[in-house]
Amino acid sequence: MGSLAHLVEDCLGLIQVYSDGSIFRSEVADFPIKVQDDGSAIWKDCLFDKEHNLYLRLYKPLSASNAKLPILYFFHGGGFCLGSRTWPNGHNCCLRLSSALPAVVISPDYRLAPEHRLPAAMDDALSAVKWLQIQALSNSPDPWLSDGVDFDRVFIVGDSSGGNLAHHLAVRLGPGSPELSPVKVRGYVLMAPFFGGTERTKSEVEGPPEPYLNLEVLDRFWRLSVPAGDTADHPLANPFGPHSPKLESVMLDPILVMVGGLEVMKDRIEDYAKRLKEIGKKINYVEFQGKQHGFFTNDPFSDLANKVLEEIKHFMSENSK
Repeated sequence: MGSLAHLVEDCLGLIQVYSDGSIFRSEVADFPIKVQDDGSAIWKDCLFDKEHNLYLRLYKPLSASNAKLPILYFFHGGGFCLGSRTWPNGHNCCLRLSSALPAVVISPDYRLAPEHRLPAAMDDALSAVKWLQIQALSNSPDPWLSDGVDFDRVFIVGDSSGGNLAHHLAVRLGPGSPELSPVKVRGYVLMAPFFGGTERTKSEVEGPPEPYLNLEVLDRFWRLSVPAGDTADHPLANPFGPHSPKLESVMLDPILVMVGGLEVMKDRIEDYAKRLKEIGKKINYVEFQGKQHGFFTNDPFSDLANKVLEEIKHFMSENSK
């Protein structure tokens, strides 16, 4: 009689992978964060990908404005393995972004690993932004997008693995996103983008442990999310890796990169911004001293969050002209 399957990967108890290839994913997560809905924005869910049963969440500020609202995409984090538009941290973040900027915010789900390894998440991110193009071209778009929104002022924000997706969307879509016409992306905001690599950085090796993210968790996320048998130098993990396309000749829209000074990924993210600047890309890099991963998304109503929002507002204003 053969031996029973044994546990080979355990991701925070939420995902368990067994030696026979079976996967257990918990439908229940114990969140230390509660929803903070102050009524300043309303929201609803919409199906954007029938084939994969993927939904996005639309947010609309209640404050009156005569000007057309910009549109902001928010791609959640979770190491490509966890997260959802419904999780309290992402939901709070989008409520705050919508009311404070103000903007119509679109928060899509995407397929998660290890059930759906990369490039599934990247394919879904592209599908989500093309959904907006369908709305812009439709004779009967979603009512929240039929009037009072500016399809010419779209910004893409990504947190952690969502920031990784934002980078790859910037590379794929190019300046002005011509394949999305009449939708026009003006810029990208990468909040502590989740990038990897087999060569360790100083902050990965020597950085203080974080409550939500450490080197062991980082490695596990990459093992579970890149194509089977590949490494964290996969092109979708490491934008400057040995197998990644050269970016010198790739035209990009402006990018704002934000990171906490005490993040385990800080050095890798800072290097990303420096290398893009060195090859002539329009990059703003902002480091928040003493902060760790999730400093905005886990507390979007804090005083520090107000500073983050001011950075985003300024970035949007500068790139809307």
